[in-house]
Amino acid sequence: MAVMPFLKGVLIIGKHEGDTLHLADIVLRMADYGQLPHLDFMTPLGIMSVWPIVQFVKAGLGFGMAFAAAQALVALLLIGPILRVALTRFTGWTAWAYTGFTITMILALVHGEANAAISLSMHYNRWAWALAYIAIPLAMLEPLGPRRPWLDGALIGLAFALMVVVKITYAAALFPAVLLALLLRRDFKAILSALIFGLAVMALMTAWLGMQYWAAYLRDLLAVANSTTRAAPGEPLTGVIASPAYLGGSLALLATVIFLRQSGRKVEGLVLLLLAPAFVYITYQNYGNDPKWLVMVGLLAIGMRPAMGIANSLGWPLRQAMLVSGVIMLALSLPTVLNMTWSPLRLMADERPNQVPLLSRAKQGQDVLVSAPRLYRALVTVPEDGPGEPYEAYADSYRSKKDADAAEEASAYDPFIFNGEALPSCSMSAGFNAWFETAADDLMQQGMSGKSVLVADLFSALWLYGDFKPVEGGAPWYYSGAPGLKHADYVLVPLCPTDETRRNDILKAALAEGWTFDQVSRNQIYILLKPVPPKS
Repeated sequence: MAVMPFLKGVLIIGKHEGDTLHLADIVLRMADYGQLPHLDFMTPLGIMSVWPIVQFVKAGLGFGMAFAAAQALVALLLIGPILRVALTRFTGWTAWAYTGFTITMILALVHGEANAAISLSMHYNRWAWALAYIAIPLAMLEPLGPRRPWLDGALIGLAFALMVVVKITYAAALFPAVLLALLLRRDFKAILSALIFGLAVMALMTAWLGMQYWAAYLRDLLAVANSTTRAAPGEPLTGVIASPAYLGGSLALLATVIFLRQSGRKVEGLVLLLLAPAFVYITYQNYGNDPKWLVMVGLLAIGMRPAMGIANSLGWPLRQAMLVSGVIMLALSLPTVLNMTWSPLRLMADERPNQVPLLSRAKQGQDVLVSAPRLYRALVTVPEDGPGEPYEAYADSYRSKKDADAAEEASAYDPFIFNGEALPSCSMSAGFNAWFETAADDLMQQGMSGKSVLVADLFSALWLYGDFKPVEGGAPWYYSGAPGLKHADYVLVPLCPTDETRRNDILKAALAEGWTFDQVSRNQIYILLKPVPPKS
């Protein structure tokens, strides 16, 4: 899995081009300009989610091969801890399955789900799940051989420290259950070891980045948590628990908790019960809502089956009942498992013509390819129920303002007035390269080379397509506020952005802070503005 991308020489992605631009924006800011997450630009991702990729770009690899090399490095660094878990907490084929799937999560070329298109998006979620797969079994289960609390505690502490600086959601959600597991097992040496090694990593990070890094990290996390558009991408919380796609797994998880308790494994049952809301929250908070916990819990259920002859009060043989619940969870996880496992093979087999570089103007971006129509066929969605348009009569049917909630929802459809004019209500769903290259060429012809231009849209990767500087303090992926505005030479307002709500939110936030804007130029696709700071 690690070698196949290098044999191919390129990564050919089939979806999530915007997410890939977001990742490239972060990586190349760090590699080319020495910027750091949180301190120099806004992101909720920890620095270790991208730092390995950055190092390989600095070493001379293209962005695509640097991504593949970073995944290989992470797998190499974690194979020891993964084998420690496999050899001491699992037996037989479950040890092989655990090892194979954990490594697969690190090396896959798709984030999960059942859509087979290759994607570089959300690799950090896969890496964080791999760290969780190390920490949870070590804390929850007694080793099959002699205890080695200092080693196991060190691995748990290192796993949690890395989760903090990869994606902190995992560490925050899983910490209570893992700590309880160690306390109930009275493994106090492991707790002390985990504390020592975890704090050692935090101390090294602080010595490297300074205390201000943590304050800036917290600020970015709060900005995302308060975002109205990105705090929880995907299904609502109740949907992740009880919608048709997830209810079977939820019931199998609760059944496993009950069967563990009935079979006398009180500690494991209680810990798994506490882990359940953590699993649900992590799944809810991640785009795609992919329940990757299913494989681990399914294997744990099979591995913790009691001896033959033990039954519950209903007469159910608990060994068989645990097997059934474990197999159910493994079966429900099969689409994700197969999709991730086969993704490098799909890359090797992809010989489709007309693939072009996503980062067409960046020297490090020639090894990430996308189908040309996805990048250059500009598709725009335009509503036709405004004043004077064919379906004007139907606009009031969804703009009901009978109560406060309905009024707030309806206001999202109202025209946004900016600088005395209503900005167009439309959005661009494909053709990102066509837009970026056209805008970049036009700006450079106006003499804007070397300037920093803030794009009022979901992502602000204009600098990757022309001779511009990345906006200091900006946001490679927009969440809230007007980040980077005070460092921007110009603000570019797309007339049909990739996300109309994000465009309007950036401008509203800027106006609320007292900024004003002088128009410099405009054409069919954008308005270029000079930001004027508040007088105060």
